[in-house]
Amino acid sequence: MSKQKKNVLLQMGIIFFLCMPECMHAQNTCPEIRQQLLKDGFHRELLIKVNLGTSDEAIGSCMVAIKVHLPKGLYVDPYELMSLQKHNLTEALVIVDNVDLEVPEYLATELSLLIYMKPDPECISCFKALLPLHCRYHRPAESDGNISAVLKTPEILIHCQKSFNPVECLKETNIEAPCSSKNIHLCHWNSIRFKMVNEKLKVQIPVGLKHHLTMVCTVTLVSTILCSSLILSALCKHGHFSFVQSTL
Repeated sequence: MSKQKKNVLLQMGIIFFLCMPECMHAQNTCPEIRQQLLKDGFHRELLIKVNLGTSDEAIGSCMVAIKVHLPKGLYVDPYELMSLQKHNLTEALVIVDNVDLEVPEYLATELSLLIYMKPDPECISCFKALLPLHCRYHRPAESDGNISAVLKTPEILIHCQKSFNPVECLKETNIEAPCSSKNIHLCHWNSIRFKMVNEKLKVQIPVGLKHHLTMVCTVTLVSTILCSSLILSALCKHGHFSFVQSTL
């Protein structure tokens, strides 16, 4: 074998040795999660996508859920979730006894809910879910007309009938939770380490300004008095009143 061929083979061996850890890491990467906010204003939608990063056949026996923690400035409507569940669009379980839909942000409490994800037809190892979010009313601000509500890092839970390939991504903690929002029986869910593809999401919520308080109250009071006066005037002018005397 010539000296030139030996040098080529030696270089190829060195490259393979250096690349082998990276290749092994690429084949056994932990799941990735991507979150995206859709729509504007007080009514938003949170699109969540999870890529398990493996083509193992065991994925077909797995259920994936994601535990989302909402700050006080955001909430979900349980009645809306029930309607979406009936149409097989979103399946989620709110982990509280009661959600007050009318309470403002400064009187509200944080919410946690479990979203059962559906397989993504565009990717073998991917799951996705769409969660409708609503913003609560905040106190008036001093100068800036927007307040940010930061979504906390979620948790990925997985329940498989067969063994899951990337064992190094499984945490030691096991969680007992309903198998689905329709099935009250408890399943053993494994918590998984994952990588966030994008940064933490911030929801920009429009709020009023304190120095507009007097003007807003004045315009509201004048409008209420004016509209009430017009309604009473129309009733007195065009209304027909009859008094029925009781015979009892």
